[in-house]
Amino acid sequence: MINFAAVMTEEKQDKKDHIIEVAEKLFSEMGFDGASTRHIAQDANVNMAMLNYYFGGKEGLYLAVFEKRFSASKLQLQSLNNENISSFEKINKCIESYADKMMANSCFQKIIYREMSLSQRSSVTDKIIQMLSENTSEIKKILLDGIANGSFENVDVEMLIATMFGTKSYLINSSQMASFLIGKDTTDPKILNEEVKPRLKDHMKKMFKAYLTKHNEEN
Repeated sequence: MINFAAVMTEEKQDKKDHIIEVAEKLFSEMGFDGASTRHIAQDANVNMAMLNYYFGGKEGLYLAVFEKRFSASKLQLQSLNNENISSFEKINKCIESYADKMMANSCFQKIIYREMSLSQRSSVTDKIIQMLSENTSEIKKILLDGIANGSFENVDVEMLIATMFGTKSYLINSSQMASFLIGKDTTDPKILNEEVKPRLKDHMKKMFKAYLTKHNEEN
């Protein structure tokens, strides 16, 4: 027997996900102010009434883009923190996942960069920072746990996380300079995935290992 309620719920979620996907692309290209809900509805092939019903307007849709991306990452990081593996295995898995998401969702990375670059904070910005900080706290937990259990050197955890995010920001949001530095067009998705991503993973793993490995202090 067909469960019509379940089918309708799935169809509703698929429609919402489609609108969010379209909105993410337009927000990355035009910014929050430039991307109108009318334009988003048109590209998503839905009417304004449906968009407003699902999200309550542009601000709600904008936050939904962040909630979708951040909630999935948060669950994955929380699961990783609960795995019975070594601290170095956890940080390597974190780097793998981080690089995969970064390259797969370059549109979203551009939205984050634009939002974090704003000089004026709003209630929307505060909500986004809260979501981002929850994910950052999970990465911080991996590092602090590793220090506490003796696997990692007692390093500057906050600066290490900033280095991780900064590398991402440079590659995605400073594409012209990144292309010049690497000698390849980093705006090309094929080059990003086949050449830049493996190099990024290898670099980050080696950098974290070198920085986090405990060394005997010289007398």
